Amino acid sequence: MKRTLNTVGTLLAAAGLALSASAQGGTYPDHSIMLVVPAAAGGTTDLAARMISEPLSRALGQSVVVDNKPGGNGTIAAQAVQRARPDGYTLLVQYSGYHVITPLLTKVSWDPIKDFAPVANLLSAPQVLVVRPSLPVKSLKELVAYAKANPNKLNYASSGNGSLQHVSTELLNQMAGIQTTHVPYKGTGPAMTDLLGGNVDMTITTPPPLMGHIAAGRLRPLVVTSKTRLPSLKDVPSAPEAGYPDLDVSSWFAMYAPAGTPKPVIDRLTTEIEKIMKSEAFRKKAEDLGAEARYMNPQQLDQYQRAELQRWAKVIKSADIHAE
Repeated sequence: MKRTLNTVGTLLAAAGLALSASAQGGTYPDHSIMLVVPAAAGGTTDLAARMISEPLSRALGQSVVVDNKPGGNGTIAAQAVQRARPDGYTLLVQYSGYHVITPLLTKVSWDPIKDFAPVANLLSAPQVLVVRPSLPVKSLKELVAYAKANPNKLNYASSGNGSLQHVSTELLNQMAGIQTTHVPYKGTGPAMTDLLGGNVDMTITTPPPLMGHIAAGRLRPLVVTSKTRLPSLKDVPSAPEAGYPDLDVSSWFAMYAPAGTPKPVIDRLTTEIEKIMKSEAFRKKAEDLGAEARYMNPQQLDQYQRAELQRWAKVIKSADIHAE
């Protein structure tokens, strides 16, 4: 009997150790992983998630599935991950506009710092201001002149109230002294559909969903919101060249886990992501989309997001921007 009890005790202890190791990432992952995306298919956030999902699946030996949850300025997706079990199987591929701007403009039930554990930054990209080709403007200067001559006639699409697209355009309105009408959508994909259909006049967004349409002449780019020109859009002037040096807006797309996710799980994920992002194939694909494969480890991403929150809080206050 004593031998039997000892054996049972040993087995239970081993099982407990195995469970603990699993919880700490020792056997992670042992089933599929879900990447929750706060936007509809077709936008840059969705593209970032799909760019990383396939190579990450191969590296981890488990399927990595993209789950689009648009709406609420990223809140629907953020809440889904915030409430998920912190075990590394439900992750958020987040857009900086939602992660930084939304909490500054609207009351949300999640905290961008306290409720999420940074994993890695995936892509970074400036914004590009594009207009429908039938609009009689070919430069930012002409757009501003047209808007002043036709107040509130121009309308612009964004991925939602309080999105970086919304704030960026309102910042331009403040700088240029013009008035344009905001038309929010549930994600960049639907916004692009209406822009291409001629239902709205313009948008400011990241290059990836625009590149093919620009090349085909379906959209006309006027300016890149960065200090220098974008190599993949070398004929499009930078913000300083267009006369607006302070129109410096970049988006970033990063992966987060729920707060409390074990460090070994975070380490495994960020290590594999770094390897993937260093590959020539990933970097070339990012460049072709008009973005940069800019890896940040969890510590770097945490520092960067805190700096971004401080920066945009000042911009929103000085420009007197409000969510509609």
